[in-house]
Amino acid sequence: MSRPLLFLDVDGPLNPYAAEPEKQPEGYTTLQVPPESGTASGPGGSSIRRRPSRLWLNPEHGRALLALGYELCWATTWMSDANRLIAPVLGLPELPFVAFGDALLRERPDGVHWKSDPLVRYADGRPFAWVDDEQGDADHAHVAARHSTPFLLHHVNPRIGLRGEDFVALADFAASLGAAAHTA
Repeated sequence: MSRPLLFLDVDGPLNPYAAEPEKQPEGYTTLQVPPESGTASGPGGSSIRRRPSRLWLNPEHGRALLALGYELCWATTWMSDANRLIAPVLGLPELPFVAFGDALLRERPDGVHWKSDPLVRYADGRPFAWVDDEQGDADHAHVAARHSTPFLLHHVNPRIGLRGEDFVALADFAASLGAAAHTA
C-alpha cells in the first residue's frame, strides 16, 4: 500500500505570518524573499504579489515532516518556488507540487476553499492529510462528498504555525491508516 499524501501549505503552517510582526518566533529563521520570487500567476495569467516578503521558517519542521511517513507535496501558491526557496531552509528534498491552474486564488460562492477540488483530484483516491490555515467546515463536507478514502483537513493557527500537537495529529492519522489496512 502506498503512503498517504501530506499536502503542505507554506504561509500559515510553515511560515506563521500572523505572529507579532516584530518578534521572530523561537526556533525560526528569517528568510527574505526577493521581489521577483514573490509573484505567482493568477486567473487569466495575471501576476499576484505574494505576501509576505519575509518568511519565518523553522528548520526542525523538515525533519519532523519527513519522519511522519507521508509522501510530501506542496499545496501552496508558492508552487515550484517552494522547492527553490522553502525546501532548502527546512532540509527537504525537492517535492512535487499541486499546479492549481485556473483555480488559483479564485473565490467560490459556496465557501469551499479554492484548493479543495485540485487537492482531491491530485490525491486521486489516495488517503491524504491537508495542512493549511484556511480550510473550514464547507471544505470538510465538500471533500467528504468527493473523496472515498480517509482524509484529514488539519487547520493550523497562522499566528503560531506547526507545533508538536500538529505533528501528533498527523502521525495519529497516518497510524490509523496502517491499522485500517491491517484489519481490512
